[in-house]
Amino acid sequence: MLDDKDIVKLLGAMELKFSTKVDFETFKDEYSRDFADLQTSVDVYAGKADKFFQELVMLSSQNKRHEKWIVRIAEKLGMKLEY
Repeated sequence: MLDDKDIVKLLGAMELKFSTKVDFETFKDEYSRDFADLQTSVDVYAGKADKFFQELVMLSSQNKRHEKWIVRIAEKLGMKLEY
């Protein structure tokens, strides 16, 4: 049978091995803060990616426009462009 010393040992082991409600609440708070930080980081990255995509579309359009101008200039000068 278990004596008082054994019970004290078991209770001490349970405190080290098993989470308590307070431990869980602390973990939940940390998890919520970490998730909020991660969400903020993802939002910032998504904003930067969106700006980059818009700039890429703008540069592509500008490049096409310049290419058309070069082709027109070459036609007026009677030059044949080789690609």
